[in-house]
Amino acid sequence: MSLSDWEHVYSGKVRDLYRLPERPGQVLMVASDRVSAFDHVLEPGIPGKGEYLTRLSLWWFAQLSDVPNHLVKAQLEVLPEEVRGHAMLVRELEMFPVECVVRSYLVGTGWKEYQQTQSVCGIPLPPGLENGDRLPEPIYTPAYKAPLGEHDENISFERTVELVGAEAAAELRDLSLDVFTRASALAESRGLLLADTKFEWGRDAEGRITLADEVLTSDSSRYWDAEVYAAGGPGRLASFDKQIVRDWLSANWDGDGAPPTLPAEIVERTALRYAELLTRLTDA
Repeated sequence: MSLSDWEHVYSGKVRDLYRLPERPGQVLMVASDRVSAFDHVLEPGIPGKGEYLTRLSLWWFAQLSDVPNHLVKAQLEVLPEEVRGHAMLVRELEMFPVECVVRSYLVGTGWKEYQQTQSVCGIPLPPGLENGDRLPEPIYTPAYKAPLGEHDENISFERTVELVGAEAAAELRDLSLDVFTRASALAESRGLLLADTKFEWGRDAEGRITLADEVLTSDSSRYWDAEVYAAGGPGRLASFDKQIVRDWLSANWDGDGAPPTLPAEIVERTALRYAELLTRLTDA
């Protein structure tokens, strides 16, 4: 079977979705090598990125095999040859309009919010914390999934209850914290710190809350090298993702017009970071 046999139904910043009439309720999810930053898809892509993301998601789904997920079993023979290695066949779900973010360290938008309010998503935090500090315990800080082209918005747990109901909101929080805790322990056993991540959940045809999309990848999570972090210094928060791209773009683009083409050196360094995370986690 060829990819041309599938109907293309959607393209996001990174992923492309396809359907096949004879497989109702299932979607082919293809991870491309595209890379985005500051709401722009950049040129060129990062070689191998789609495969790294897919392999890492599949590995994590296997580690979390007791958590319901959207993968279709026995899918290898169905995957078109052109996209094998960076595609997954998944079941369609009724997705919750909430990104389930869990943080174990104060960084990113959480750090920005803390500087203004001494809290993150309505959760009070101890005074005197600095950028990158470990939190007393992981916190659940959901975000509302904004319509395409708009920014996601950090929200309180109470707002989540308004969006999905009290029972589902509590289950999403508890599931996300449990999976995060288990993943953090596994990452630490490989010399990595899981600073934060976002999960996406939906309901399957039987009403079960089910883990969806990618999981615990470089594009959905922030990992740090535990040894580098402990040593301190300006490089302690260097993550295994596209931060190299963001930093270069911030220094070389004012945000007006089309973003500049990424230099070959930036592309290569970013690809190496994606590859290193996969190797360190999975021993692949």
